[in-house]
Amino acid sequence: MTVEIRTTRFDHPDAMKLNDLVQQEYVLRYGDGDLTTMDAAHFAPPQGLYLLVYDTDGTPVASGGWRAQDASPEGFTDGDAEVKRMFVVPEARGRGLARRLLAELESTAAAAGRQRMVLETGLKQPEAIRLYESSGYAPVDKFGYYRDHELSVCMGKPLS
Repeated sequence: MTVEIRTTRFDHPDAMKLNDLVQQEYVLRYGDGDLTTMDAAHFAPPQGLYLLVYDTDGTPVASGGWRAQDASPEGFTDGDAEVKRMFVVPEARGRGLARRLLAELESTAAAAGRQRMVLETGLKQPEAIRLYESSGYAPVDKFGYYRDHELSVCMGKPLS
Protein backbone atom coordinates (compact mmCIF):
# COMPACT_ATOMS: atom_id res chain seq x y z
CA MET A 1 0.00 0.00 0.00
CA THR A 2 1.45 3.34 -1.03
CA VAL A 3 0.81 5.96 1.61
CA GLU A 4 2.00 9.41 2.55
CA ILE A 5 2.83 10.43 6.12
CA ARG A 6 2.18 14.12 6.75
CA THR A 7 2.90 16.33 9.72
CA THR A 8 -0.25 18.14 10.80
CA ARG A 9 -1.87 19.78 13.78
CA PHE A 10 -3.88 17.74 16.25
CA ASP A 11 -6.85 20.04 15.57
CA HIS A 12 -6.71 19.58 11.76
CA PRO A 13 -10.12 18.35 10.48
CA ASP A 14 -8.67 15.01 9.31
CA ALA A 15 -6.95 14.49 12.66
CA MET A 16 -10.18 15.30 14.48
CA LYS A 17 -12.05 12.83 12.27
CA LEU A 18 -9.66 10.02 13.21
CA ASN A 19 -9.67 11.14 16.84
CA ASP A 20 -13.46 10.77 16.85
CA LEU A 21 -13.10 7.25 15.41
CA VAL A 22 -10.54 6.18 18.00
CA GLN A 23 -12.73 7.59 20.76
CA GLN A 24 -15.64 5.50 19.43
CA GLU A 25 -13.40 2.45 19.56
CA TYR A 26 -12.47 3.22 23.18
CA VAL A 27 -16.18 3.46 24.02
CA LEU A 28 -16.78 0.04 22.46
CA ARG A 29 -13.86 -1.55 24.29
CA TYR A 30 -13.93 0.26 27.64
CA GLY A 31 -17.34 1.93 27.89
CA ASP A 32 -15.95 5.47 27.69
CA GLY A 33 -13.62 7.60 25.60
CA ASP A 34 -10.11 8.58 26.68
CA LEU A 35 -10.45 11.38 29.23
CA THR A 36 -6.77 12.37 29.12
CA THR A 37 -6.41 16.14 28.68
CA MET A 38 -5.08 16.93 25.22
CA ASP A 39 -4.60 20.14 23.30
CA ALA A 40 -3.24 20.87 19.83
CA ALA A 41 -0.44 22.89 21.45
CA HIS A 42 0.86 19.68 23.10
CA PHE A 43 1.88 18.41 19.66
CA ALA A 44 3.47 21.60 18.32
CA PRO A 45 7.13 21.15 17.32
CA PRO A 46 9.66 21.04 18.84
CA GLN A 47 7.80 19.82 21.94
CA GLY A 48 5.68 17.35 20.01
CA LEU A 49 4.51 16.19 16.62
CA TYR A 50 1.29 14.89 15.12
CA LEU A 51 1.19 12.73 12.01
CA LEU A 52 -1.51 11.55 9.65
CA VAL A 53 -1.16 8.73 7.14
CA TYR A 54 -3.04 9.18 3.86
CA ASP A 55 -3.71 6.46 1.32
CA THR A 56 -3.32 6.97 -2.42
CA ASP A 57 -6.76 8.54 -2.84
CA GLY A 58 -6.09 11.13 -0.13
CA THR A 59 -8.14 9.45 2.60
CA PRO A 60 -6.68 9.68 6.12
CA VAL A 61 -6.19 6.11 7.35
CA ALA A 62 -3.95 6.40 10.43
CA SER A 63 -2.85 8.90 13.03
CA GLY A 64 -0.53 9.28 15.95
CA GLY A 65 1.52 11.82 17.78
CA TRP A 66 3.97 12.36 20.56
CA ARG A 67 4.24 15.10 23.14
CA ALA A 68 7.16 15.96 25.38
CA GLN A 69 6.82 15.06 29.03
CA ASP A 70 9.18 15.66 31.91
CA ALA A 71 9.20 14.58 35.56
CA SER A 72 5.78 15.14 37.06
CA PRO A 73 3.39 13.85 39.73
CA GLU A 74 1.64 11.94 36.92
CA GLY A 75 4.65 9.60 36.75
CA PHE A 76 6.61 10.85 33.76
CA THR A 77 10.39 11.26 33.84
CA ASP A 78 12.60 13.91 32.29
CA GLY A 79 13.07 13.34 28.57
CA ASP A 80 9.91 11.33 27.94
CA ALA A 81 7.96 11.52 24.70
CA GLU A 82 4.42 10.25 25.17
CA VAL A 83 2.68 8.52 22.26
CA LYS A 84 -0.97 9.54 21.87
CA ARG A 85 -3.82 8.62 19.56
CA MET A 86 -2.11 5.83 17.60
CA PHE A 87 -4.93 4.60 15.41
CA VAL A 88 -5.46 2.84 12.09
CA VAL A 89 -8.93 2.71 10.56
CA PRO A 90 -10.25 -0.87 10.48
CA GLU A 91 -10.19 -1.16 6.68
CA ALA A 92 -6.46 -0.31 6.58
CA ARG A 93 -5.30 -2.62 9.38
CA GLY A 94 -2.86 -5.44 8.78
CA ARG A 95 -0.75 -3.47 6.29
CA GLY A 96 2.05 -2.37 8.63
CA LEU A 97 0.87 1.24 8.90
CA ALA A 98 0.94 1.34 12.71
CA ARG A 99 4.49 -0.03 12.78
CA ARG A 100 5.62 2.46 10.14
CA LEU A 101 3.92 5.34 11.97
CA LEU A 102 5.41 4.30 15.32
CA ALA A 103 8.91 4.19 13.80
CA GLU A 104 8.44 7.72 12.45
CA LEU A 105 7.23 8.96 15.83
CA GLU A 106 10.25 7.39 17.54
CA SER A 107 12.65 8.87 14.99
CA THR A 108 11.25 12.38 15.28
CA ALA A 109 11.11 12.27 19.09
CA ALA A 110 14.75 11.15 19.21
CA ALA A 111 15.72 13.92 16.79
CA ALA A 112 13.99 16.40 19.12
CA GLY A 113 16.19 15.22 21.99
CA ARG A 114 13.67 13.01 23.78
CA GLN A 115 15.28 10.07 25.58
CA ARG A 116 12.43 7.60 26.07
CA MET A 117 9.18 6.90 24.27
CA VAL A 118 6.31 5.98 26.58
CA LEU A 119 2.74 5.05 25.95
CA GLU A 120 -0.35 3.89 27.69
CA THR A 121 -2.71 1.34 26.24
CA GLY A 122 -5.11 -1.11 27.81
CA LEU A 123 -5.68 -4.78 28.36
CA LYS A 124 -8.66 -4.66 25.98
CA GLN A 125 -6.30 -3.72 23.13
CA PRO A 126 -4.21 -6.89 22.78
CA GLU A 127 -3.26 -6.10 19.18
CA ALA A 128 -1.73 -2.80 20.33
CA ILE A 129 0.18 -4.53 23.11
CA ARG A 130 1.55 -7.06 20.59
CA LEU A 131 2.64 -4.23 18.25
CA TYR A 132 4.45 -2.40 21.02
CA GLU A 133 6.11 -5.52 22.44
CA SER A 134 7.32 -6.54 18.98
CA SER A 135 8.68 -3.00 18.51
CA GLY A 136 10.86 -3.20 21.62
CA TYR A 137 8.56 -1.73 24.26
CA ALA A 138 8.52 -3.15 27.78
CA PRO A 139 6.39 -2.45 30.85
CA VAL A 140 7.26 0.71 32.81
CA ASP A 141 5.89 2.28 35.97
CA LYS A 142 2.38 3.49 35.33
CA PHE A 143 1.89 7.16 34.49
CA GLY A 144 -0.76 9.55 33.26
CA TYR A 145 -4.47 9.91 33.80
CA TYR A 146 -5.18 6.17 34.01
CA ARG A 147 -2.16 5.19 36.13
CA ASP A 148 -4.40 3.81 38.88
CA HIS A 149 -6.77 1.95 36.54
CA GLU A 150 -6.53 -1.87 36.56
CA LEU A 151 -6.87 -2.13 32.76
CA SER A 152 -4.06 0.36 32.08
CA VAL A 153 -0.82 -0.92 30.53
CA CYS A 154 2.13 1.49 30.40
CA MET A 155 5.13 0.71 28.23
CA GLY A 156 8.38 2.42 27.28
CA LYS A 157 11.38 2.18 25.03
CA PRO A 158 14.73 4.01 25.19
CA LEU A 159 15.32 6.21 22.16
CA SER A 160 19.11 6.13 22.27
